Order: sequence, then C-alpha cells, then structure tokens
Amino acid sequence: MSILATLQIIADKLECSKSNISLALCNLNQVPQGTNERNQRAASKLGYRPNASNSQSRAELRSSHKSNFKAELAPLNANDEPNAFTSHPTIPTNVQGCYRRASRLCCSFVSFWIQETTITAKRLIQIFKTRYIKYPVVVGLMVINQLTSPLNPLWEHFPIVVSEVSTRRPPLSNLYVDHHKLTLRAIERLVGLGYKRPTLALDDSINLLVERRVSAGLEKSQLEPEDKNPSPPFLKYKQTKVDPRIFKSWILDSNPDINHTLYNSVSSWIQEVAWQVPGNIGFALLERRHESPQFSRMDQHNEITG
Repeated sequence: MSILATLQIIADKLECSKSNISLALCNLNQVPQGTNERNQRAASKLGYRPNASNSQSRAELRSSHKSNFKAELAPLNANDEPNAFTSHPTIPTNVQGCYRRASRLCCSFVSFWIQETTITAKRLIQIFKTRYIKYPVVVGLMVINQLTSPLNPLWEHFPIVVSEVSTRRPPLSNLYVDHHKLTLRAIERLVGLGYKRPTLALDDSINLLVERRVSAGLEKSQLEPEDKNPSPPFLKYKQTKVDPRIFKSWILDSNPDINHTLYNSVSSWIQEVAWQVPGNIGFALLERRHESPQFSRMDQHNEITG
C-alpha cells in the first residue's frame, strides 16, 4: 500500500521547509514562481492530496476582493511581558503551534501586545479590518483569567479563541490542557513507579488561574492509595521566595517521597533542608523545559493547544 504524501514528506524530498511547500500549494507569491512550480510538480508526483477542510478555508481566505491580500492570524500577547512570545519558559511553544497552523492555512502571521497601555480596542479593530485579520488568538494569560475591560469591543467584533486558560470575564471560546486529568495521570504514574506519598508544589495563583484543577487532580489521585494520611500540596511558592522557612516547615511535616512541580528552584529548597534528590525524595517537573534536563519532565504538548 502506498503512503499518502504529506507536506513534511514533500519538504524532506525537496530539502526545503514545510511552510514553503504550503505556500507553493496555495500558489502564493512569498517564494519565487519557479520554486512554486517545482514544489507543485513534486507534490503531484508524490500523490499529495490536500485536506478538504483546509482547502475550503484557504479558498475562503483567497476570495478576498484583493487578490494579493491574505487573511492574517493574530496571536494577542496577554502577558505582562512584551517579549513573552520569545522569552517565557512555556508561552513560545504555544505561539509556535499558532504559527504552524497559520502556515497550513496560508495565513500570514502578526502578533500584538495587548497589555500596552497606549493601545485601544478602537485602534486594534481598525488595524484588524485594514489588515484583514479574522483570527485573533489570545495567548499568555498567566496571572488572572480575565481580560481588561477597555478591550471588550474587540471581543465583540471578532471570534476570539483563548489558548491555555478559560476566561471568566469575558467568557470566550478557549482551548487548554486538561490540568485535572494531567495531574491525575501524572500522580497515578508516580504511584505505579512505587512512590507512596506523591505531592506537588505550585503557587496558588497558578492553581486559581486554572480553577484549582491541578490540586483537584492531586486530591482525586490520593483517594485510592493505602496511605490514609496523604501528603498535602504545597501552594505557597511566592511566600517561600520571601521566607524559606515556609517550605522547610511544610516538607518536614508532610514528608512526601516525590515532589511534582513547575519550578526548578524547588529542588534547591529541598537540598537546603539536607534532603538529597533522588536519594531522600524524588523530583519531577510538570513542564518539559530545556533548562532542566536532569529531572523527569512532562510534555504537556502546548504546541497543539496553540
């Protein structure tokens, strides 16, 4: 049976990027015409068949009254940091997912920092209409699950999707990792590896941001183990950065045998109470971050959410 050609197979064959192949199949002018024709011939020879729904979306985008005008996908940076799309530990992965989706749909890609004090909803609406932006995606909410009210007219003018968080004010369409199931499955896996008193360390602001789904996943996982006095979660990360005694008191009282956390710094706090990782306690991260390859890490596949 022959293998159905994909954009990646064609790109590998021609030794070029997948985005170039996508642009060629859309017959757009970001790459030279000769390259477009070569890529199209290769796709035809390899038996490439486009995804029907994607083809329909591309056709709608290209039906704009200006033939050289494409709809744009616009990630809106809702983080307090203007450079969060490149400098944050996890947000860039979501943005990369947005970029890949834009490439597949032959959309151009432009981002905005919506926390900038000088930006207004009226100005953004004007820009979006001028640039034919139809797909704003909110990325980077990390402190509260609500968006600033001065931008409310923007949410009323465009179909908005929020990545990573379920917003309450205003309530918008969203797509995020199921943190309850993620934590539940992670703790179940740790128990399966032989740990008896698994727990997690997380700042409560993050737990509240996801409506306590992380701590709920931990509590659900602790209903089954034989230990009737499970180790409680540690939710005072920010306070411990001011007073390290808070963490020391908790870990000595709760006596966990493995700690699941978002933060590398927790490993140094453990060592400050004369415990060794992994000698006295196991240590695992809820996110797969490049700066901590020495620890077990979980891949949340944030690029798919993006």
